Amino acid sequence: MSMMNETADPPPAPQQLLFVTGLSGAGKSTALAVLEDLGWETIDNFPVRLLKRLVAMPDEARGPLAIGFDSRTRGFVPADIIALVKDLAARDDVTLTFVFLDCSGTELERRFNETRRRHPLAAGRPVMEGIAAERELLEPLRRWAEIMVDTTAMTSNDLQSHIRELFAPASSESAMTLTLSSFGFARGMPPLADLVFDMRFIDNPHWVPALRELTGQDAPVGEHIERDPAFAEAFARIRDLLLMLLPRYQVQGKPYVHIAFGCTGGRHRSVYTAERMAQGLRAAGFSPTVRHRNLGSRAAYEIERDRR
Repeated sequence: MSMMNETADPPPAPQQLLFVTGLSGAGKSTALAVLEDLGWETIDNFPVRLLKRLVAMPDEARGPLAIGFDSRTRGFVPADIIALVKDLAARDDVTLTFVFLDCSGTELERRFNETRRRHPLAAGRPVMEGIAAERELLEPLRRWAEIMVDTTAMTSNDLQSHIRELFAPASSESAMTLTLSSFGFARGMPPLADLVFDMRFIDNPHWVPALRELTGQDAPVGEHIERDPAFAEAFARIRDLLLMLLPRYQVQGKPYVHIAFGCTGGRHRSVYTAERMAQGLRAAGFSPTVRHRNLGSRAAYEIERDRR
């Protein structure tokens, strides 16, 4: 009599937990916003006494969790937080990382004066005294932190890029949503496009009777456009520009990029160029979505009648 082998379910992956703290004004809110964009669940100023209960709560998704706290957090006592960190670090079901955001007192004073915000520990005193008091309060946590980020010389964009470098998943390069679209200038420009290329310098297939009823998705229209001496060089230059810009958009953490190609009616030249460019970008490793705003607009024929 044969016995069926029963395979036990593998244990769940450890809960990925990130503590983010630091001096007020050093960039905690910015760091948490970037982490949220990267797919982390983020909670700011969660009561310290409830942290252990929060981590113990069952969570089927068990996604990465980032918790921010500072001197304004209810129940904020550095010694209690360190004790909690020690307890969590000893558990097999939790992977804990501790980040501390630091900044020079002079720069923090400038930031508070510039934004006209009150420092949480100033209590009617000069800003610098509040900064000094908070620095002394947080020093035990600063010593415990595994990752120290000094934001003194960083802009907000610099900090965002650094947080992405530290915590973005390996596949984050594909997180940017890239859209290529075609449109007709006769019906107005797309309001939210990041880059717009005007393809009206190309010979217009609309004025060829055999091509008028076709679109840029039909081979005869593409062949007509390719025969224009200006097309090949212009297309290559636009493609090279995009291949230079798109990786830089990724590094800056831009989540959405919309590139629009326009012609008069939005049915021939812009459509063909968007489709061809999508092929070129896919060959370079990108995954664009292609949309044609005016492809189904019959009224564009009438508009093109008097335009070239």
